[in-house]
Formats: sequence, structure tokens, C-alpha cells
Amino acid sequence: MVAISGGADSVALLDVLLRAGFSCVAAHCNFHLRGAESDRDAAFVQDLCAQWKVPLEVKDFDTLSYARAHNASVEMAARELRYAWFEQVAEKHQCQAVAVAHHQNDQAETLLLNLKRGAGLRGLAGMRPKSANPMAPEGVPVVRPLLCTTRDYIEHYLRDKRGLSWVNDSTNSDTSITRNAIREQLKGYSKTEIEHMAQTAEHMQGYADMLDGKNTREAGVAKLYEELRGYDFAEIDKIYDALQKGEGGKVFTSKTHQATIKKGKLCVTSVL
Repeated sequence: MVAISGGADSVALLDVLLRAGFSCVAAHCNFHLRGAESDRDAAFVQDLCAQWKVPLEVKDFDTLSYARAHNASVEMAARELRYAWFEQVAEKHQCQAVAVAHHQNDQAETLLLNLKRGAGLRGLAGMRPKSANPMAPEGVPVVRPLLCTTRDYIEHYLRDKRGLSWVNDSTNSDTSITRNAIREQLKGYSKTEIEHMAQTAEHMQGYADMLDGKNTREAGVAKLYEELRGYDFAEIDKIYDALQKGEGGKVFTSKTHQATIKKGKLCVTSVL
């Protein structure tokens, strides 16, 4: 199940998943918060899915009434409404996952937002490629296939690689909304800086998992980083993956040391 707003991120997500051979059903939420623009987005998504022959579910929400009834912000109300409905759609269509279009810029926003709020290790871990649905923890998992790329590349992909169009949400320019203000701040960061911030969140996920005793790839990379601290190897994740694949004889070098995989173990020697 692919959550699609009509924006660049979700259009790219649906396109990529279809081209990768996945069977998809799309789900569009109309929160009726932007008047005619909300209806324009819904019409765009309906036309796109009809063109691509993708089954589409559309849901209209009275978001403001929900927010008042639950004493929640409009942003939180929309989040709760959509994720609860996503679970219903995913179950109806027997989907394996709910795919959402978060990317590295969103990860950087989350990192800065949580940092401003005084978050600890888990807050700085940001969003994960796969997580439980916040409104249905035991239900269909949420996946984020675009968490490995930036917004700039997504627009480049749509415009220059695929020749596809999308719609823009005018409220994204409202900097009175904290996340939008952070998004505006991030416009001054380079693509590399955004990627590094996203990588920081991934590193924090590893340490959080390691402390929780979880046997995840992220935890394994964090543990290996600690074991190799001081040897100055640049790509600990690639060393970890090579170890897991049993790539005997593979060699990694730093300015001061060489690491060789022998019989499933990593042998580190000085090159000075």
C-alpha cells in the first residue's frame, strides 16, 4: 500500500515501486485543510492512478473536528487519522507493508526537531526504514524506501529521468509551523550535509539497538565501530556486510591499518 499525496516524494515512490515490479494499491487522504487545493490534489492523484492502472482508495477526513475532539494539533490529528486508515486499507487489500515517502531531508528535519526538543539517543535515531504503524503497532509494518535519497534527487529523478509532474502543498511555506521552519533552514545545507545528518540518525539507531540488546544490522555496525575505534577505517558498514557474507580474503585499508577477513574473522594489522 503506497501513501500518495500527489507531491513529488509520493509520486516518485509509487513510480519506483511499480518499476521494481511490486503490486501496489494507492491510498490518498483528503484532510480538507486547504480548500480547493486539497480537492486539486485528490483529482491529480485520481488521474495519475487511472493512467497507471493502480487501484486507489481515497478518504475524506474532518481533520479540524477530530483535532478539537482529541485536543490535538492539526498536524498530530492528520497523522493519527492517516495512519489508522492506512492500516485499514492495508488489511483490506492484504498488503505486506505500508510504504510512505519519507526521504533524507525528512530525516534531517526529524533529527533537528528532536534535537530542539531535547531528545535523547532514541529521539536522535529519527525514522527507521521499517517500523511499526504508530496507530496499529501489531498491524502491517510501515516502510520508507526513499530514506536513502534526498529531495533534490527525487525532483531530478521525476523531472529529468522520468518526465513526471507533481503538485505542491502551499502550506509548506508557512514557517509558523515548526517543521516547515526547519525545512526552510535546511535549504541552506548542501546535499552532502543532509546525507551526513541522515547518516547520524542511522548511527544512533545502531547504538539504540545495541543498548536494547537487539540483533539488528544497525546494532552490529555500531558494535564493530566500537571494536575498531582508533584504527581509522572509513566504511565500517561495508566491513560489517563483508563479514556477514563471509567474503574471505577481502581487504580494507586505512591510513594506519589493514583489515583482512580470514576464516570469518577480521584480522587487523599495522601498515606503518
